[in-house]
Amino acid sequence: MPSHLPAVNAAAEHAAWRDERQRAVTASTGNLALVETRWLPPGGEQPDIAAEAAASPASVTVTSLTRTDIDTGATQHGLRFWNAESPAIHAFQGIAAFDYDPAWVIEAQFTPVGAGRTVPFEHIRDNGGTRDLVVPGDITFSRDGTRYTFAAFDDGGVLLLVFGDPTNGAEADDGTYAAGRFLFVQRTDGGGFGDAGTVTLDFNRAFVPPCGFSDQYNCPMPPPQNRFAVPVTAGEKNITWRTQ
Repeated sequence: MPSHLPAVNAAAEHAAWRDERQRAVTASTGNLALVETRWLPPGGEQPDIAAEAAASPASVTVTSLTRTDIDTGATQHGLRFWNAESPAIHAFQGIAAFDYDPAWVIEAQFTPVGAGRTVPFEHIRDNGGTRDLVVPGDITFSRDGTRYTFAAFDDGGVLLLVFGDPTNGAEADDGTYAAGRFLFVQRTDGGGFGDAGTVTLDFNRAFVPPCGFSDQYNCPMPPPQNRFAVPVTAGEKNITWRTQ
């Protein structure tokens, strides 16, 4: 969402985005529905999805996924089980968020780098281990007199920024998800995915990562270079749950 849009239009678009987020996380295969991730031994055969689905309740959807084993480098197959009637969906109340603030829509520059550059990202459930993720370029911008160079990795053809700031884990009303937040980088100059040019960082659309909704996700955490010196008082804060 470019920063030059009229404020009323930008705020309306942001409200629509918030509504879509609520629908997405509560969907039958949304973040709140993931109840199990089952990894098979590295190097083994692909799982039988049809058999697992047939043995599951009607509210459950079964899908497959793969990853690289962090110790051996071998391809590891797995299954994910999504329950449209999960306890988390029933307990979910909403996602607390900051009010829309146009000051947190920042223009930045994307500079591509050589193919194959990776950055080690620690993941929340890897006990301190790191996984190398391809970083196709650098994102540079200034905020409050500080120059930042952030690394966004390739998430299926879209740049995904994993960032941290002093609000993470704070106890006050402006506290946000402790492990950091995610942000999709928006292309604003008509350029292609890997082309140098201007991008938009709309931190009003910073969101709680999937691991905040289910402990079955293994999300990347912000690398040292992706941390703000100042609080980012925009975007989603934390998930709220019903008390009864």
